[in-house]
Amino acid sequence: MEFNKKVKVERNAEYNHLEKKYPHNVLLYEESPRDTIKLEEFEQVALQRLQVLRIYEQAQARGLRLLTDEWKSFVQTELSNEGLKGYLRLITNAGNNTNTTNSSKYEFELESRRKDYLSHFILRLVYCRSTELIRWFVTRELELFKHKFSSMTASEIKQFIKLHQLNYVPLSQEEKQSLKEDLIDSTVGYNAALVETLDFYKVPFTQVLDLVRTRRCLVHRGYCYITIHDVISIAASKQQELIENGLNCVKLLINEVDTDERLYRFIKSLHTSYTGKDYTINKNASVPIECLDDLSNKSFPLCMKICHEHIRTHHHLKHAGRMQYGLFLKGIGVTMEDSIRFWRDEFIKMMDAEKFAKNYQYNIEHNYGKRGSMTNYTPHSCLKIIKEVATPGSASGCPYRLYDQNTLRQKLSSVGLSVAHIQDVMQYVAKGHYQLACGKFFQISHNSPDEVAINHPNQYFELSQTLMGQRGESKTKRLPSKATTKNDFDTVFDNELWDVDMPLDNEENLSKKS
Repeated sequence: MEFNKKVKVERNAEYNHLEKKYPHNVLLYEESPRDTIKLEEFEQVALQRLQVLRIYEQAQARGLRLLTDEWKSFVQTELSNEGLKGYLRLITNAGNNTNTTNSSKYEFELESRRKDYLSHFILRLVYCRSTELIRWFVTRELELFKHKFSSMTASEIKQFIKLHQLNYVPLSQEEKQSLKEDLIDSTVGYNAALVETLDFYKVPFTQVLDLVRTRRCLVHRGYCYITIHDVISIAASKQQELIENGLNCVKLLINEVDTDERLYRFIKSLHTSYTGKDYTINKNASVPIECLDDLSNKSFPLCMKICHEHIRTHHHLKHAGRMQYGLFLKGIGVTMEDSIRFWRDEFIKMMDAEKFAKNYQYNIEHNYGKRGSMTNYTPHSCLKIIKEVATPGSASGCPYRLYDQNTLRQKLSSVGLSVAHIQDVMQYVAKGHYQLACGKFFQISHNSPDEVAINHPNQYFELSQTLMGQRGESKTKRLPSKATTKNDFDTVFDNELWDVDMPLDNEENLSKKS
Protein backbone atom coordinates (compact mmCIF):
# COMPACT_ATOMS: atom_id res chain seq x y z
CA MET A 1 0.00 0.00 0.00
CA GLU A 2 1.32 3.47 -0.95
CA PHE A 3 1.05 5.86 2.01
CA ASN A 4 3.13 8.65 0.50
CA LYS A 5 1.12 9.07 -2.66
CA LYS A 6 -0.14 12.67 -3.04
CA VAL A 7 -3.87 13.18 -3.26
CA LYS A 8 -4.95 15.20 -6.27
CA VAL A 9 -7.15 18.10 -5.23
CA GLU A 10 -9.78 19.50 -7.57
CA ARG A 11 -9.34 23.26 -7.49
CA ASN A 12 -11.60 25.99 -8.76
CA ALA A 13 -10.15 27.84 -11.77
CA GLU A 14 -10.89 31.14 -10.03
CA TYR A 15 -8.56 30.23 -7.19
CA ASN A 16 -5.85 29.03 -9.55
CA HIS A 17 -5.96 32.54 -11.03
CA LEU A 18 -5.68 34.05 -7.53
CA GLU A 19 -2.64 31.89 -6.78
CA LYS A 20 -0.86 33.26 -9.82
CA LYS A 21 -1.84 36.80 -8.88
CA TYR A 22 -1.01 36.52 -5.17
CA PRO A 23 1.63 33.76 -5.02
CA HIS A 24 2.89 34.44 -1.51
CA ASN A 25 1.52 35.46 1.90
CA VAL A 26 4.15 38.20 2.12
CA LEU A 27 4.06 40.51 -0.87
CA LEU A 28 5.57 43.85 -1.80
CA TYR A 29 2.84 46.32 -2.78
CA GLU A 30 4.32 47.11 -6.19
CA GLU A 31 1.38 47.28 -8.61
CA SER A 32 -2.07 48.69 -8.01
CA PRO A 33 -4.76 45.99 -8.26
CA ARG A 34 -7.11 45.98 -11.22
CA ASP A 35 -9.82 43.91 -9.57
CA THR A 36 -13.53 44.65 -9.70
CA ILE A 37 -14.95 44.87 -6.22
CA LYS A 38 -18.43 45.55 -4.83
CA LEU A 39 -18.84 48.67 -2.73
CA GLU A 40 -19.91 46.59 0.28
CA GLU A 41 -16.71 44.52 0.16
CA PHE A 42 -14.66 47.67 -0.48
CA GLU A 43 -15.86 49.09 2.84
CA GLN A 44 -15.61 45.77 4.69
CA VAL A 45 -12.00 44.97 3.81
CA ALA A 46 -10.93 48.56 4.52
CA LEU A 47 -12.50 48.50 7.99
CA GLN A 48 -10.92 45.11 8.75
CA ARG A 49 -7.45 46.33 7.81
CA LEU A 50 -7.96 49.46 9.92
CA GLN A 51 -8.82 47.19 12.85
CA VAL A 52 -5.55 45.32 12.29
CA LEU A 53 -3.45 48.49 12.11
CA ARG A 54 -5.04 49.82 15.30
CA ILE A 55 -4.03 46.64 17.11
CA TYR A 56 -0.41 47.33 16.16
CA GLU A 57 -0.87 50.90 17.42
CA GLN A 58 -2.12 49.54 20.75
CA ALA A 59 0.93 47.29 21.02
CA GLN A 60 3.22 50.27 20.54
CA ALA A 61 1.28 52.39 23.04
CA ARG A 62 1.70 49.64 25.64
CA GLY A 63 5.47 49.91 25.26
CA LEU A 64 5.87 46.43 23.75
CA ARG A 65 9.03 46.07 21.66
CA LEU A 66 8.53 45.19 17.99
CA LEU A 67 8.77 41.46 17.15
CA THR A 68 9.42 40.32 20.73
CA ASP A 69 7.48 37.27 21.92
CA GLU A 70 5.36 39.48 24.20
CA TRP A 71 4.56 41.83 21.31
CA LYS A 72 3.63 38.96 18.99
CA SER A 73 1.50 37.32 21.66
CA PHE A 74 -0.45 40.54 22.27
CA VAL A 75 -1.08 41.20 18.58
CA GLN A 76 -2.09 37.62 17.79
CA THR A 77 -4.41 37.43 20.79
CA GLU A 78 -6.13 40.67 19.78
CA LEU A 79 -6.48 39.52 16.17
CA SER A 80 -8.07 36.30 17.41
CA ASN A 81 -10.40 38.15 19.79
CA GLU A 82 -11.54 40.46 16.97
CA GLY A 83 -12.19 37.52 14.64
CA LEU A 84 -9.57 38.64 12.10
CA LYS A 85 -8.65 35.08 11.14
CA GLY A 86 -7.37 35.94 7.67
CA TYR A 87 -4.69 38.25 8.99
CA LEU A 88 -3.88 35.83 11.80
CA ARG A 89 -3.31 33.17 9.16
CA LEU A 90 -1.03 35.45 7.13
CA ILE A 91 1.22 36.39 10.05
CA THR A 92 1.53 32.90 11.51
CA ASN A 93 1.93 31.03 8.21
CA ALA A 94 3.84 33.60 6.25
CA GLY A 95 5.21 31.52 3.40
CA ASN A 96 3.52 29.87 0.45
CA ASN A 97 1.19 27.42 2.19
CA THR A 98 -1.30 26.71 -0.55
CA ASN A 99 0.16 23.24 -1.18
CA THR A 100 -2.55 21.57 0.84
CA THR A 101 -5.02 18.80 0.16
CA ASN A 102 -7.70 20.74 2.06
CA SER A 103 -9.51 22.82 -0.55
CA SER A 104 -11.26 25.06 2.01
CA LYS A 105 -7.91 26.00 3.62
CA TYR A 106 -6.47 26.62 0.17
CA GLU A 107 -9.32 28.95 -0.77
CA PHE A 108 -9.26 30.73 2.60
CA GLU A 109 -5.52 31.36 2.27
CA LEU A 110 -5.86 32.85 -1.20
CA GLU A 111 -8.86 35.00 -0.22
CA SER A 112 -6.86 36.30 2.75
CA ARG A 113 -4.00 37.28 0.43
CA ARG A 114 -6.39 39.01 -1.95
CA LYS A 115 -8.09 41.02 0.81
CA ASP A 116 -4.73 41.92 2.32
CA TYR A 117 -3.50 43.30 -1.00
CA LEU A 118 -6.71 45.12 -1.96
CA SER A 119 -7.26 46.67 1.46
CA HIS A 120 -3.76 48.16 1.54
CA PHE A 121 -4.41 50.09 -1.66
CA ILE A 122 -7.87 51.16 -0.48
CA LEU A 123 -6.35 52.67 2.66
CA ARG A 124 -3.88 54.62 0.55
CA LEU A 125 -6.92 56.68 -0.54
CA VAL A 126 -7.50 57.53 3.12
CA TYR A 127 -3.97 58.12 4.37
CA CYS A 128 -2.41 60.16 1.55
CA ARG A 129 -4.10 63.37 2.72
CA SER A 130 -1.67 64.77 5.30
CA THR A 131 1.86 64.28 6.60
CA GLU A 132 0.50 63.06 9.94
CA LEU A 133 -1.76 60.46 8.33
CA ILE A 134 1.05 59.28 6.03
CA ARG A 135 3.42 58.85 8.98
CA TRP A 136 0.85 56.85 10.96
CA PHE A 137 -0.05 54.62 8.02
CA VAL A 138 3.54 53.86 6.96
CA THR A 139 4.53 53.01 10.55
CA ARG A 140 1.62 50.62 11.04
CA GLU A 141 1.98 48.99 7.61
CA LEU A 142 5.67 48.28 8.21
CA GLU A 143 4.85 46.70 11.58
CA LEU A 144 2.35 44.40 9.85
CA PHE A 145 4.84 43.61 7.08
CA LYS A 146 7.68 42.82 9.48
CA HIS A 147 5.38 40.62 11.55
CA LYS A 148 4.46 38.55 8.51
CA PHE A 149 8.06 38.43 7.30
CA SER A 150 9.41 37.32 10.69
CA SER A 151 7.31 34.14 10.50
CA MET A 152 9.04 32.89 7.34
CA THR A 153 11.63 30.14 7.28
CA ALA A 154 14.98 30.52 5.47
CA SER A 155 13.67 28.65 2.42
CA GLU A 156 10.54 30.84 2.30
CA ILE A 157 12.70 33.99 2.47
CA LYS A 158 14.71 32.70 -0.51
CA GLN A 159 11.43 32.15 -2.34
CA PHE A 160 10.41 35.74 -1.49
CA ILE A 161 13.74 37.09 -2.84
CA LYS A 162 13.29 35.15 -6.07
CA LEU A 163 9.61 36.11 -6.46
CA HIS A 164 10.32 39.83 -6.17
CA GLN A 165 13.54 39.66 -8.21
CA LEU A 166 15.59 41.36 -5.51
CA ASN A 167 18.77 40.02 -7.16
CA TYR A 168 20.59 39.26 -3.95
CA VAL A 169 22.98 36.35 -4.52
CA PRO A 170 24.52 34.47 -1.56
CA LEU A 171 28.27 34.77 -1.09
CA SER A 172 30.29 31.97 -2.63
CA GLN A 173 32.22 29.68 -0.30
CA GLU A 174 35.47 31.37 -1.36
CA GLU A 175 34.15 34.83 -0.47
CA LYS A 176 32.76 33.57 2.82
CA GLN A 177 36.08 31.96 3.76
CA SER A 178 38.03 35.14 2.99
CA LEU A 179 35.74 37.13 5.33
CA LYS A 180 35.10 34.35 7.85
CA GLU A 181 36.79 35.91 10.89
CA ASP A 182 35.17 39.29 10.29
CA LEU A 183 31.76 37.67 9.81
CA ILE A 184 32.07 35.78 13.09
CA ASP A 185 33.12 38.94 14.96
CA SER A 186 30.41 41.15 13.49
CA THR A 187 27.42 38.77 13.43
CA VAL A 188 25.86 38.94 16.88
CA GLY A 189 24.82 35.64 18.41
CA TYR A 190 26.42 33.36 15.80
CA ASN A 191 29.40 31.08 16.45
CA ALA A 192 31.90 29.79 13.86
CA ALA A 193 29.96 26.57 13.21
CA LEU A 194 26.71 28.42 12.60
CA VAL A 195 28.35 30.98 10.32
CA GLU A 196 29.57 28.07 8.19
CA THR A 197 25.99 26.92 7.56
CA LEU A 198 24.40 30.33 6.98
CA ASP A 199 23.93 32.07 3.66
CA PHE A 200 25.28 35.66 3.60
CA TYR A 201 24.24 38.39 1.17
CA LYS A 202 26.25 41.40 0.01
CA VAL A 203 24.08 44.54 -0.17
CA PRO A 204 24.71 48.31 -0.33
CA PHE A 205 24.92 49.66 3.22
CA THR A 206 22.26 52.31 2.45
CA GLN A 207 19.64 49.56 2.20
CA VAL A 208 20.17 48.27 5.75
CA LEU A 209 20.84 51.40 7.77
CA ASP A 210 19.04 49.98 10.80
CA LEU A 211 21.54 47.10 10.92
CA VAL A 212 24.47 49.48 10.50
CA ARG A 213 23.09 51.76 13.21
CA THR A 214 22.84 48.89 15.70
CA ARG A 215 26.14 47.28 14.56
CA ARG A 216 24.53 43.98 13.66
CA CYS A 217 26.42 43.27 10.42
CA LEU A 218 29.82 43.45 8.76
CA VAL A 219 30.43 46.67 6.79
CA HIS A 220 33.21 46.45 4.20
CA ARG A 221 33.94 48.89 1.38
CA GLY A 222 30.44 50.33 1.23
CA TYR A 223 28.65 46.99 1.44
CA CYS A 224 27.03 45.12 4.28
CA TYR A 225 27.19 41.35 4.67
CA ILE A 226 23.94 40.13 6.17
CA THR A 227 22.45 36.74 6.99
CA ILE A 228 19.29 35.33 5.43
CA HIS A 229 17.39 36.30 8.60
CA ASP A 230 18.39 39.95 8.20
CA VAL A 231 16.83 40.20 4.74
CA ILE A 232 13.80 41.58 6.60
CA SER A 233 15.64 44.91 6.81
CA ILE A 234 16.09 45.08 3.03
CA ALA A 235 12.53 43.99 2.35
CA ALA A 236 11.08 46.49 4.86
CA SER A 237 13.15 49.30 3.35
CA LYS A 238 11.88 48.37 -0.11
CA GLN A 239 8.29 48.14 1.12
CA GLN A 240 8.54 51.54 2.81
CA GLU A 241 9.82 53.12 -0.39
CA LEU A 242 6.96 51.58 -2.38
CA ILE A 243 4.30 52.72 0.10
CA GLU A 244 5.61 56.29 0.40
CA ASN A 245 5.94 56.70 -3.38
CA GLY A 246 2.49 55.19 -3.85
CA LEU A 247 0.93 57.60 -1.33
CA ASN A 248 2.50 60.56 -3.11
CA CYS A 249 1.06 59.35 -6.44
CA VAL A 250 -2.42 58.85 -4.97
CA LYS A 251 -2.29 62.32 -3.41
CA LEU A 252 -2.02 63.84 -6.91
CA LEU A 253 -5.20 62.03 -8.02
CA ILE A 254 -7.26 62.24 -4.83
CA ASN A 255 -9.45 65.14 -6.02
CA GLU A 256 -10.67 62.97 -8.87
CA VAL A 257 -11.48 60.13 -6.46
CA ASP A 258 -13.37 62.50 -4.18
CA THR A 259 -15.85 63.34 -6.96
CA ASP A 260 -17.38 59.87 -6.46
CA GLU A 261 -20.03 60.44 -3.79
CA ARG A 262 -20.23 56.71 -3.08
CA LEU A 263 -16.64 56.73 -1.82
CA TYR A 264 -16.05 60.27 -0.60
CA ARG A 265 -17.83 60.18 2.77
CA PHE A 266 -16.58 56.71 3.64
CA ILE A 267 -12.95 57.52 2.77
CA LYS A 268 -12.95 60.90 4.53
CA SER A 269 -14.30 59.49 7.80
CA LEU A 270 -12.55 56.11 7.85
CA HIS A 271 -9.53 57.08 9.99
CA THR A 272 -11.82 58.06 12.88
CA SER A 273 -14.36 55.27 12.33
CA TYR A 274 -15.18 52.83 15.10
CA THR A 275 -14.25 49.30 14.00
CA GLY A 276 -15.35 47.19 16.95
CA LYS A 277 -18.51 45.43 18.05
CA ASP A 278 -21.90 46.86 17.13
CA TYR A 279 -23.64 48.22 20.25
CA THR A 280 -26.62 49.72 18.42
CA ILE A 281 -29.05 47.87 20.66
CA ASN A 282 -28.83 45.20 23.32
CA LYS A 283 -30.93 42.34 21.96
CA ASN A 284 -30.54 40.03 24.94
CA ALA A 285 -31.90 42.02 27.87
CA SER A 286 -33.23 45.32 29.16
CA VAL A 287 -31.78 47.31 32.05
CA PRO A 288 -34.35 48.88 34.40
CA ILE A 289 -33.68 52.56 35.07
CA GLU A 290 -34.00 51.92 38.81
CA CYS A 291 -30.56 50.26 38.60
CA LEU A 292 -28.76 53.11 36.87
CA ASP A 293 -27.35 54.71 40.03
CA ASP A 294 -25.86 51.38 41.11
CA LEU A 295 -24.58 50.68 37.60
CA SER A 296 -22.99 54.10 37.36
CA ASN A 297 -20.92 53.37 40.46
CA LYS A 298 -19.89 49.88 39.39
CA SER A 299 -19.83 49.55 35.61
CA PHE A 300 -19.89 52.91 33.83
CA PRO A 301 -16.75 54.42 32.26
CA LEU A 302 -15.78 57.81 33.60
CA CYS A 303 -17.35 59.74 30.69
CA MET A 304 -20.75 58.15 31.40
CA LYS A 305 -20.41 58.48 35.17
CA ILE A 306 -20.01 62.22 34.64
CA CYS A 307 -23.09 62.39 32.40
CA HIS A 308 -25.14 60.42 34.91
CA GLU A 309 -24.02 62.55 37.87
CA HIS A 310 -24.74 65.73 35.89
CA ILE A 311 -28.31 64.74 35.03
CA ARG A 312 -28.97 63.64 38.61
CA THR A 313 -27.55 66.88 40.03
CA HIS A 314 -28.72 69.49 37.50
CA HIS A 315 -31.77 67.65 36.08
CA HIS A 316 -30.73 68.66 32.58
CA LEU A 317 -28.14 67.82 29.89
CA LYS A 318 -27.32 69.79 26.77
CA HIS A 319 -27.97 68.18 23.40
CA ALA A 320 -24.48 66.67 22.96
CA GLY A 321 -24.66 65.14 26.43
CA ARG A 322 -28.14 63.75 25.82
CA MET A 323 -26.98 62.13 22.59
CA GLN A 324 -23.84 60.66 24.19
CA TYR A 325 -25.53 59.37 27.33
CA GLY A 326 -28.90 58.51 25.81
CA LEU A 327 -27.40 56.28 23.11
CA PHE A 328 -25.12 54.65 25.68
CA LEU A 329 -28.17 53.77 27.80
CA LYS A 330 -29.89 52.41 24.71
CA GLY A 331 -26.83 50.24 24.00
CA ILE A 332 -26.70 48.72 27.49
CA GLY A 333 -30.36 47.72 27.25
CA VAL A 334 -32.57 50.58 28.48
CA THR A 335 -35.83 50.38 26.54
CA MET A 336 -37.27 53.41 24.77
CA GLU A 337 -40.18 53.57 27.22
CA ASP A 338 -37.83 53.48 30.21
CA SER A 339 -35.55 56.03 28.60
CA ILE A 340 -38.43 58.46 28.14
CA ARG A 341 -39.44 57.91 31.77
CA PHE A 342 -35.86 58.43 33.01
CA TRP A 343 -35.36 61.73 31.17
CA ARG A 344 -38.87 62.97 31.96
CA ASP A 345 -38.51 62.25 35.69
CA GLU A 346 -35.34 64.35 35.78
CA PHE A 347 -36.36 67.16 33.45
CA ILE A 348 -39.75 67.85 35.06
CA LYS A 349 -37.89 68.86 38.21
CA MET A 350 -36.89 71.95 36.17
CA MET A 351 -39.84 72.26 33.74
CA ASP A 352 -43.39 71.07 33.29
CA ALA A 353 -44.23 67.73 31.65
CA GLU A 354 -45.81 69.40 28.62
CA LYS A 355 -42.59 71.25 27.79
CA PHE A 356 -40.60 68.01 28.08
CA ALA A 357 -43.00 66.17 25.77
CA LYS A 358 -42.89 68.99 23.23
CA ASN A 359 -39.14 69.72 23.21
CA TYR A 360 -37.35 66.51 24.19
CA GLN A 361 -39.40 63.33 23.84
CA TYR A 362 -39.27 63.32 20.03
CA ASN A 363 -35.44 63.20 20.07
CA ILE A 364 -35.45 60.15 22.34
CA GLU A 365 -37.86 58.33 20.05
CA HIS A 366 -35.78 59.46 17.07
CA ASN A 367 -32.62 57.90 18.57
CA TYR A 368 -34.43 54.57 18.90
CA GLY A 369 -35.42 54.67 15.22
CA LYS A 370 -39.12 55.30 15.87
CA ARG A 371 -39.37 58.79 14.41
CA GLY A 372 -38.10 60.78 11.45
CA SER A 373 -35.78 58.80 9.20
CA MET A 374 -36.35 55.66 11.31
CA THR A 375 -32.56 55.24 11.71
CA ASN A 376 -31.52 53.02 14.60
CA TYR A 377 -28.67 55.20 15.88
CA THR A 378 -25.43 53.69 17.16
CA PRO A 379 -23.94 54.57 20.58
CA HIS A 380 -20.89 56.80 20.34
CA SER A 381 -17.49 55.10 20.25
CA CYS A 382 -14.43 56.33 22.14
CA LEU A 383 -13.03 57.91 18.97
CA LYS A 384 -16.21 59.92 18.43
CA ILE A 385 -16.35 61.04 22.06
CA ILE A 386 -12.66 62.01 22.08
CA LYS A 387 -13.27 64.21 19.04
CA GLU A 388 -16.18 65.93 20.78
CA VAL A 389 -15.70 69.67 21.31
CA ALA A 390 -17.45 70.26 24.61
CA THR A 391 -19.31 73.53 25.21
CA PRO A 392 -19.24 75.30 28.62
CA GLY A 393 -21.56 73.60 31.06
CA SER A 394 -21.73 70.43 29.00
CA ALA A 395 -21.00 67.01 30.51
CA SER A 396 -20.22 65.42 27.15
CA GLY A 397 -16.86 64.46 25.70
CA CYS A 398 -13.88 62.48 27.01
CA PRO A 399 -12.73 63.71 30.45
CA TYR A 400 -9.23 62.33 29.90
CA ARG A 401 -8.84 64.69 26.94
CA LEU A 402 -10.96 67.67 28.00
CA TYR A 403 -10.20 68.07 31.71
CA ASP A 404 -7.11 69.88 32.92
CA GLN A 405 -4.79 67.80 35.13
CA ASN A 406 -6.00 69.16 38.49
CA THR A 407 -9.67 68.71 37.63
CA LEU A 408 -9.09 65.18 36.34
CA ARG A 409 -7.07 64.22 39.43
CA GLN A 410 -9.88 65.51 41.65
CA LYS A 411 -12.46 63.57 39.66
CA LEU A 412 -10.46 60.33 39.83
CA SER A 413 -9.98 60.84 43.56
CA SER A 414 -13.73 61.40 44.04
CA VAL A 415 -14.49 57.97 42.51
CA GLY A 416 -12.10 56.21 44.90
CA LEU A 417 -8.68 56.05 43.21
CA SER A 418 -5.59 56.35 45.40
CA VAL A 419 -2.82 58.86 44.66
CA ALA A 420 -0.62 56.10 43.20
CA HIS A 421 -3.43 54.79 41.01
CA ILE A 422 -4.29 58.29 39.82
CA GLN A 423 -0.68 58.67 38.72
CA ASP A 424 -0.91 55.37 36.80
CA VAL A 425 -3.86 56.79 34.84
CA MET A 426 -2.31 60.24 34.39
CA GLN A 427 0.86 58.89 32.78
CA TYR A 428 -1.25 57.72 29.82
CA VAL A 429 -3.19 61.00 29.73
CA ALA A 430 0.07 62.99 29.57
CA LYS A 431 1.06 61.06 26.42
CA GLY A 432 -2.35 61.53 24.77
CA HIS A 433 -3.30 57.85 25.15
CA TYR A 434 -6.84 58.52 26.38
CA GLN A 435 -8.24 55.06 25.66
CA LEU A 436 -5.32 53.42 27.47
CA ALA A 437 -6.02 55.74 30.40
CA CYS A 438 -9.61 54.47 30.38
CA GLY A 439 -8.33 50.89 30.24
CA LYS A 440 -6.08 51.54 33.25
CA PHE A 441 -9.07 53.09 35.10
CA PHE A 442 -11.04 49.90 34.36
CA GLN A 443 -8.19 47.67 35.58
CA ILE A 444 -7.81 49.63 38.84
CA SER A 445 -11.50 50.08 39.63
CA HIS A 446 -12.22 46.38 38.96
CA ASN A 447 -9.05 45.13 40.67
CA SER A 448 -8.23 43.18 37.52
CA PRO A 449 -4.77 41.65 36.95
CA ASP A 450 -5.06 42.19 33.18
CA GLU A 451 -4.94 45.40 31.19
CA VAL A 452 -7.79 45.86 28.74
CA ALA A 453 -8.05 47.87 25.54
CA ILE A 454 -11.16 50.08 25.70
CA ASN A 455 -12.56 51.26 22.38
CA HIS A 456 -16.20 51.88 23.30
CA PRO A 457 -18.11 52.91 26.47
CA ASN A 458 -20.55 50.03 25.93
CA GLN A 459 -17.61 47.63 25.68
CA TYR A 460 -16.43 48.95 29.07
CA PHE A 461 -19.88 48.27 30.55
CA GLU A 462 -20.06 44.80 29.02
CA LEU A 463 -16.59 43.83 30.27
CA SER A 464 -17.44 45.12 33.74
CA GLN A 465 -20.65 43.12 33.97
CA THR A 466 -18.90 39.99 32.63
CA LEU A 467 -16.07 40.31 35.14
CA MET A 468 -18.44 40.85 38.06
CA GLY A 469 -20.47 37.82 36.99
CA GLN A 470 -17.36 35.63 36.83
CA ARG A 471 -16.46 36.65 40.39
CA GLY A 472 -19.94 36.01 41.66
CA GLU A 473 -20.32 39.67 42.61
CA SER A 474 -23.66 41.42 42.55
CA LYS A 475 -24.02 42.49 38.97
CA THR A 476 -27.18 44.15 37.75
CA LYS A 477 -30.10 41.86 37.05
CA ARG A 478 -31.58 42.60 33.66
CA LEU A 479 -34.96 41.70 32.24
CA PRO A 480 -34.74 39.21 29.36
CA SER A 481 -36.07 40.32 26.01
CA LYS A 482 -38.91 38.41 24.38
CA ALA A 483 -36.42 36.56 22.20
CA THR A 484 -34.44 35.33 25.21
CA THR A 485 -35.31 31.88 26.54
CA LYS A 486 -35.41 30.93 30.20
CA ASN A 487 -32.19 28.96 29.74
CA ASP A 488 -30.51 32.05 28.28
CA PHE A 489 -31.76 34.07 31.24
CA ASP A 490 -30.36 31.58 33.78
CA THR A 491 -27.03 31.38 31.95
CA VAL A 492 -26.41 35.08 31.43
CA PHE A 493 -27.82 36.74 34.51
CA ASP A 494 -27.63 35.97 38.21
CA ASN A 495 -30.54 36.19 40.57
CA GLU A 496 -29.34 38.74 43.09
CA LEU A 497 -30.37 42.28 42.29
CA TRP A 498 -34.10 42.33 41.89
CA ASP A 499 -34.49 43.80 45.34
CA VAL A 500 -35.38 47.04 43.54
CA ASP A 501 -39.11 47.76 43.74
CA MET A 502 -40.76 49.03 40.58
CA PRO A 503 -43.83 51.18 41.34
CA LEU A 504 -47.07 49.59 40.25
CA ASP A 505 -48.25 52.69 38.39
CA ASN A 506 -45.09 52.65 36.26
CA GLU A 507 -45.69 49.02 35.36
CA GLU A 508 -49.21 49.91 34.30
CA ASN A 509 -47.97 52.85 32.21
CA LEU A 510 -45.44 50.64 30.45
CA SER A 511 -48.04 48.01 29.64
CA LYS A 512 -50.33 50.68 28.20
CA LYS A 513 -47.54 52.11 26.03
CA SER A 514 -46.55 48.72 24.69
